[in-house]
Amino acid sequence: MKLTLKIWRQKGNKAKGQFQTYQVDNVSTHMSFLEMLDVLNEKLVSDKQEPVAFEHDCREGICGTCSLVINGYPHGPMQGTTTCQLHMRHFNDGDTITIEPWRSAAFPVVKDLVVNRDAFDRIIQSGGFISVNTGQAQDGNAIPIEKEVANEAMDAATCIGCGACVAACPNASAMLFTAAKVSHLAHMPQGEVEAAQRARRMVEQHDAEGFGRCSNITACEAECPKEISVEHIARLNREYLSSSVGGK
Repeated sequence: MKLTLKIWRQKGNKAKGQFQTYQVDNVSTHMSFLEMLDVLNEKLVSDKQEPVAFEHDCREGICGTCSLVINGYPHGPMQGTTTCQLHMRHFNDGDTITIEPWRSAAFPVVKDLVVNRDAFDRIIQSGGFISVNTGQAQDGNAIPIEKEVANEAMDAATCIGCGACVAACPNASAMLFTAAKVSHLAHMPQGEVEAAQRARRMVEQHDAEGFGRCSNITACEAECPKEISVEHIARLNREYLSSSVGGK
């Protein structure tokens, strides 16, 4: 395939960015989207041009670092798919593909398509932990948990912290991420120790980082590569209200 790529180039957060257009030939339908970008960068390097900066790590849909907005969709047009799992067979010969970074003041651009997502780490640090005794891990069967409850906790825990929810939300809200991190601990008895303050602290940190408020548009759920439900936001609201009323 022959493709036209319109890629956002920006030297840093304070620099002015712009789209630049590139032509890529001989793209195999078996390539992943990131492999296609590798081909582009090899061509740029051979032509003594600066390659496009983009993030990647596991390339297995686990780590969430492959954060690209492709033709207006976080992670591309395929539902339940990260950018690294998106393959070129889903595009046509002669297509023009627009590639951008996440757009959020809380995710400042580092360079080109790379953004700084340290804000997510600070939200987790504010309350996404449990108090446990040091030493040998407790036997898994020592705390019986209903299968349905465990499944709900695991559904929330599948969040990979990629930030697609922020990129999809017109308010740049990270409530789906925050809710997932609160919800998977709220379902488990191990999370009860910090339950009274967890939601309040994480929501306060969410707001302090500059993320927007949730207005129930649910674009976050539609674009989440792990298809995490907005029902977790409802649980976060309940946990937050309980924490506020309790005053702890």
